[in-house]
Amino acid sequence: MTQARDLLPLRLQLTPMQLPETNPQAVVKATGGNEARTPSGLLPVAGSLATAAAVRGCKLVLHPGEPSEILVQLENLSNQPLHLNIQLEGDFPSGWCRLGMEGHELLPRGQMEAVLYFQIPADFFEEQDALRPSQSLRVDYQGRIYVHYAQQAIEQLDAPPAVLPSIESANFNLYVRPRSLYRDFLPEIYRDVDFIGRLLKIFEQAFEPAVEALDVLWAYLDPLTAPEALLPFLAYWVGWTLIPGLSQSRQRYLICQAMELYRLRGTRRGLRLYLHLYTDLPLDEHLPEEEKHISIQEVFGRGFLIGETHLNHGSIIGGGQPYHFIVTLRPDNTRQLNEPIDERLMRQIIEQEKPAFCTYELYIVSSP
Repeated sequence: MTQARDLLPLRLQLTPMQLPETNPQAVVKATGGNEARTPSGLLPVAGSLATAAAVRGCKLVLHPGEPSEILVQLENLSNQPLHLNIQLEGDFPSGWCRLGMEGHELLPRGQMEAVLYFQIPADFFEEQDALRPSQSLRVDYQGRIYVHYAQQAIEQLDAPPAVLPSIESANFNLYVRPRSLYRDFLPEIYRDVDFIGRLLKIFEQAFEPAVEALDVLWAYLDPLTAPEALLPFLAYWVGWTLIPGLSQSRQRYLICQAMELYRLRGTRRGLRLYLHLYTDLPLDEHLPEEEKHISIQEVFGRGFLIGETHLNHGSIIGGGQPYHFIVTLRPDNTRQLNEPIDERLMRQIIEQEKPAFCTYELYIVSSP
């Protein structure tokens, strides 16, 4: 907490709303001669005075992507109202800060609070300016707040009232620091060292992606959540052939159901599930076979048996075609119009799933 000079009639005080986890130290690099290099340039100072000048004023640590605030407390110590106007200067980008103020009139003996809202980009340490090898990244900034106020002068005899403009100001320092998870594993005495936190962040950025990948390894092995680049590997893992032309979401679902399809291969249930996965037609388990959207009917017949078969009543000479079934797909009119069923692909699926000795017929009809 930093307090400006306590001069009448206005008192100005700056208070950071977030307490830093460590005591921030300005990044100052000593050079030859009586000068020190700071993020804002060369300062003609002697010895350690550069560090003292850099940390003078209110200190606020900024973390990329996280909001931070400085509370500006104003108090009118006079018996007359003050008209206020706040200005902000600093060597940081103007887009990082915005001012929130209740008004411009401060009553006698009254108090007012304003807030400086700070937020820096989440990719501060990864943007192009931070990756240039020719120059170092600035992480320390300085600013100053000016409060212009005007007070009505005491009226003198035979003199018109006058306005006495004045300025009250205060310094603040901004330290951009990355959050380090590894600092929590250190003894408490080392957590207060600002340099150690910045040093550990280098190792954290190198190792943490691998640690996070291990934490969600299950998601990389699930076809429904794995990255697109891993889909060919997962398909090869279960012996599945990716079919060109299908959407990625349907390919994921087919890879996920591959083992179930292998287990049911050669059965009516397996063929119906396979066609359902490709066409998205409902299974209709509760409906009779002839009314389903994916109907698979087997042709049975005992032929002409003397003593059991009557002429003109279900009699078939030869018993019909053995090991034969009929597949009927009934997409609704909207489905057929938006995404027509590929008959060539359906025949390829049936040829793959049916027993080798079976024959079939395929019909694609529109639902009424």
